[in-house]
Amino acid sequence: MIADLSTRDVVALALFLTVWVGYNTLFDGRFRRPESINSKMVAMREVWMGHLLRRENRIGDATLIGLTIRSATFFASTTVILIAALVGVLGSISAAGTDTVQMSSLFHATARALFELKTFVLISVFIYAFFKFTWAIRQFNYFSAVLGSAPYLLSPTDVDHGIARRMAEILSHAIWTLNAGVRAYYFAVAALSWFVGPLFFIGTTLLMTVVLVRRQLYSPTQRAIADHVRALSAAQPPSSPPPPPPPPPTTER
Repeated sequence: MIADLSTRDVVALALFLTVWVGYNTLFDGRFRRPESINSKMVAMREVWMGHLLRRENRIGDATLIGLTIRSATFFASTTVILIAALVGVLGSISAAGTDTVQMSSLFHATARALFELKTFVLISVFIYAFFKFTWAIRQFNYFSAVLGSAPYLLSPTDVDHGIARRMAEILSHAIWTLNAGVRAYYFAVAALSWFVGPLFFIGTTLLMTVVLVRRQLYSPTQRAIADHVRALSAAQPPSSPPPPPPPPPTTER
């Protein structure tokens, strides 16, 4: 199988993996860009959790979490179907027993071993997405317990800000995991383009990366979210209540 790989194929695959890992590190990992949407949303979730702690009725908050869980469940189910379909493609190629494969006029004729490798890479991308979606679902379930155990606080204090920050962090980890699964679909499009050719694979990988980076850093949504986070920060109450005014002086009679 390795003998069927050209230098362009090796470069394209290495670039694909490097760009994917690098993007995850810069936007969801330890070195994420502070001006990105993902970073701004962390601050917004902390404000959300602070408001949640000061209201008794939290049905709306639980509903929002439930909607996100349903989205993750939908993606996980769809991913299983895609994996099964791709495994079926591998099975049909093995049954045909031909040395070369050509899916349509758009795709170049490819050696069978190389075609199987490309299909396996595509399957691996969706398996990665499946694990991310299922782990996100479990994290959202954990957060449901955190939401149910959140205390009801009548006034902002240093303690409730600490609780809100921890709750926002737990929720953010679940969201980042879900984002990683959705992002895998973008890179699956790039992996699919490998069937056309290695140069097309390289171009599609770079194109998907440009699309994702633009949305995170330079889109109208990013600017609106950044403005909203700044407005929320300016409107936040102080972390601890101001001290009571001193009593008026009294004179002895």
